[in-house]
Amino acid sequence: YNKRDSYEYAGAAGGYIDKFGYTFCRGRIFDKLEIINSEYRESVEVFWTTGACMLVRAEFFRNAGGFDEHFFAHMEEVDLCWRWKNMGHKLMINTASEVYHVGGGTLPKSNPFKTYLNFRNNLFLLYKNLPENKLTEVLFIRILLDYLSVVRFLVTLSFKDIGAIFKAHRHFFKKRKDYRNFRKIQSELVTTSNHREQYNRSIVADYFLLGRKRFTRLRGAFADKFVD
Repeated sequence: YNKRDSYEYAGAAGGYIDKFGYTFCRGRIFDKLEIINSEYRESVEVFWTTGACMLVRAEFFRNAGGFDEHFFAHMEEVDLCWRWKNMGHKLMINTASEVYHVGGGTLPKSNPFKTYLNFRNNLFLLYKNLPENKLTEVLFIRILLDYLSVVRFLVTLSFKDIGAIFKAHRHFFKKRKDYRNFRKIQSELVTTSNHREQYNRSIVADYFLLGRKRFTRLRGAFADKFVD
């Protein structure tokens, strides 16, 4: 809303997810927001759509169980979209629409509670939706990557954010048993566990180590790394 020449953080021009649960978009990877351009004018199938502007048939919303109230805020729409993907539904971004989003209405970016929710809910997201043969490995690596974030926050002296990450992990391990039955039910509904819109690499490594900060660079360099 306040910078209308750029893509917005929440969803940009369509959402994707990497193999360790990190979300990114056409037009936005982490804090890098691209200027709106013609590269992302095509309406395409995506992995997730933003809860800030989502249109869905009511029956599909109910059949998938709706938003998970345990998430409270942040990543609840990604969780719902992943359930739809696992059930065989297709999600599209309609680039003919224009939406102006204020952002940060629930929690400002600097609030440690936002850090807590993002880290906790991301672990819930993976635990709920990953297939059994990937769950243990992906969760283990993701938790290690979270501790790299602890180091980054330590460098910036963001001690409240460090506390938020440890709190997120503590609550995840305490609450994950509540999702075990859900995983059983979910497995009975799943029609597929391979999604082309799921990036089969680490977006963290590509962004921070390889300097690939535009979505087009991911597509151009790693087109074969998107899951078939």
